[in-house]
Amino acid sequence: MFEIGHDIFKHNMNDLQTPRVSRLRMALVLGFFCVVFAIFVIRTLYLGFVGSDENRSFRATDWNASRADIVDRNGVDILAKNIASCDMALVPSRLADKNKERAAEIIHNVLPYKYSLSDAISLVYNTTRYKPLAKNISEEKCNMVRAARIEGLDVKRVQTRKYPKHRLFSHIVGFVGENGHGLEGVESIFDDYLSENLDPLKLSLDTRLQTVVYEQLSIAMQKYDARGAIGLLMNSRTGEMLAMVSLPDFDPENRGLDPAANHMFKPLRGVFEMGSIFKIFNTAMAMENGINKKYVINKPYPILDKNGRVAHRVTDVASFKPKTPTMSVEEIMLHSCNVGSAQIALDFPDGTQKEFFHRLHLDEKLNLEFGRTERPLMPRKWGPVERATMSYGHGISVTPMHLLLAVNAMTNGGIYIYPTIQKRTIGAVRGERVLSEEISARLRQIMYGVVEETSGRNARVAGFKIGGKTGTAEKYLGGHNDTKRNQTAFVAVFPVDAPQYILLVILDEPKGIKETWNLRTSAWNAVPTAGKILSAILPLLFE
Repeated sequence: MFEIGHDIFKHNMNDLQTPRVSRLRMALVLGFFCVVFAIFVIRTLYLGFVGSDENRSFRATDWNASRADIVDRNGVDILAKNIASCDMALVPSRLADKNKERAAEIIHNVLPYKYSLSDAISLVYNTTRYKPLAKNISEEKCNMVRAARIEGLDVKRVQTRKYPKHRLFSHIVGFVGENGHGLEGVESIFDDYLSENLDPLKLSLDTRLQTVVYEQLSIAMQKYDARGAIGLLMNSRTGEMLAMVSLPDFDPENRGLDPAANHMFKPLRGVFEMGSIFKIFNTAMAMENGINKKYVINKPYPILDKNGRVAHRVTDVASFKPKTPTMSVEEIMLHSCNVGSAQIALDFPDGTQKEFFHRLHLDEKLNLEFGRTERPLMPRKWGPVERATMSYGHGISVTPMHLLLAVNAMTNGGIYIYPTIQKRTIGAVRGERVLSEEISARLRQIMYGVVEETSGRNARVAGFKIGGKTGTAEKYLGGHNDTKRNQTAFVAVFPVDAPQYILLVILDEPKGIKETWNLRTSAWNAVPTAGKILSAILPLLFE
């Protein structure tokens, strides 16, 4: 090939007895061969220095993550990350007989837990089809295979999504599928960003706070033999979610270990009757409508149907022992009186509850930044019984997220704020006004009294002014209320004079224990659980 060019230059193209077109073609051929030769030389030198894609050492600098990390608000704790590793396989059609003994030795050395030397020898001599040997082997072992340079013994670079915190953030972060794209949680919702960027996605969640909530809910579940637990902590002003826990949970790296039902993120997907926490709304409606009279509360209250017959009797729990026969609107909420709440609700103008619940988005799905909620279950009709029972949280079921946002609006000065799971660098976020500042302040003072004087006493933390409200509801199963199964809840706002944070704790079917004299209302389980959480997180929030 190179002699052709030599002859051309030796004799000079003008000396060749060829037509002009033939000389042009010859020049083109010479140029083509020169380009090919240059490429061959450059490629040969390159491979001599760095090796081929198949055989050069596997180094951390040889790859770029195909998916961004997910980190907590402090940017220190990694919640999800791509890790470089290799998959190893045997390709018999490319494995020469002379290399089989060496290949068996390499397989044994790299995978001693899986293949003895005799097993490896049998494998290379008897396998006729492509054989995957191992997934996600370490960089060191990957280098061993590459260094052996045995054709037919292949390693392929892969990236595996790892979740260092495992169960702690499983519902929020979610996980990816085999194609590396998100299937649930943040991995799914922010899939485009994670796939197209290298900068980490910073969440609003704080690992320290998440750990506290997770640990205390886990302890409470075991202590009270509860079926499940929920904990939500939010910045009242910015809407940043700081902790979100739903138990039971799952391991995103080993999802087969847990029932599929554990994947359900109950703060968004579960709807529950929330009990007496709804008295916050009932009291707000009373204040808006100028109701300030006293009600008789020391006996069951009958609710009559349109024919004058008793359709339902409102009663209070057996432990409710009023010191006076009558109570004001504020006192009814402070002492969590069902009988008084029902009477207040029946004094509202028609349509008051429906309009108020709509104002707080308690009658619709919430399309939030980090997922869509279930639709709350509202009564089919708004008769006297429904109006009365909704005043103390029965006959209406909402998601925990609905409740958290509605109570936050009642206590933060009257502004409904949508939550976010991304860290915000700005201050207070604009929202929609749903209640006056004056009524919001009055509600907070009653809630402060609940923690200082009545059912919320076990949530007190020395040095901090906390407001709260308890809620206990019998679970509605099989078409009727099951008196032996409760859903208990406690919501806390703090500092009560100028709220910055709101915490919601829910326990599903807690049991009475000796320590609680076998009582299983919120004051005996959800409240002390919230108290332990508050005691641990307050120094972190106000450090």
